[in-house]
Amino acid sequence: VQLQASGGGSVQAGGSLRLSCTASGDIFRINDMGWYRQAPGKQRELVAVIGRGGLTDYTDSVKGRFTVSRDNAKNTVFLQMNSLKPEDTAVYYCKIQGRRTMLGNSRDYWGQGTQVTVSS
Repeated sequence: VQLQASGGGSVQAGGSLRLSCTASGDIFRINDMGWYRQAPGKQRELVAVIGRGGLTDYTDSVKGRFTVSRDNAKNTVFLQMNSLKPEDTAVYYCKIQGRRTMLGNSRDYWGQGTQVTVSS
């Protein structure tokens, strides 16, 4: 299973970016899909997660600014980021929880990370 993330870049404060991440390969079912980020010198943190049925959760610092969504038919998760702040600068990673067969164990798969830089 491979995860390909895209959409990162550099913007000024107040700007917007949209990240996407597509899972490909031999996967039977994807449960949760989410985004994490890691800023220099800091631990990786959960940004947003979306369940297969569409239930979402966000870290407090992005509530009202970021929106996570998914397209189950395309095994893709999105992160719409609005009103970006310099403190949102980080490498953003997508993660899915899924299984490769109907009876197989569920496990986590990570994308390669995409840089988001917000300047003041």
